[in-house]
Amino acid sequence: MPTTLQTILLLMCSNVFMTFAWYGHLKNLSDRPWFVAALLSWGIAFFEYMLMVPANRIGHQVLTVGQLKILQEVITLSVFVPFAVFYLREPFRMDYVYAAICMLGAVYFMFRPSLGA
Repeated sequence: MPTTLQTILLLMCSNVFMTFAWYGHLKNLSDRPWFVAALLSWGIAFFEYMLMVPANRIGHQVLTVGQLKILQEVITLSVFVPFAVFYLREPFRMDYVYAAICMLGAVYFMFRPSLGA
C-alpha cells in the first residue's frame, strides 16, 4: 500500500477517535460532571494517539510536516462534519462548505512545491 494512502487511512481512523474524545461527551455525558467526561475522553484519546503517531511517522517519509498538518486538518473537517450532523444532530451549515473551500486553498499552497508549481 502506498505510504501516503497508509497515512491517510491511519489519520482518518485516528480522527474518528479524536472526534469522539473531543465531542462525543456532549451527547452522552452532558448530565455528568466535566471531569468524568475528561477522564473518558483521555481514555478514548489514547487510541487516537496509537493511530496518529504511526500515521505521522509513516507520512513523514514522503510528506513535509506542513503537508502532514494540512492533511490532518482536511481529514478532521471531513470526519467532523458528518459526526456533527448525524451523531450530534447539528444542522448542516454552508459554513462547512466555505471552510472546505478555504482548506482546498491551504492544500494547494502546502502541496504546490510537490506539484512543480
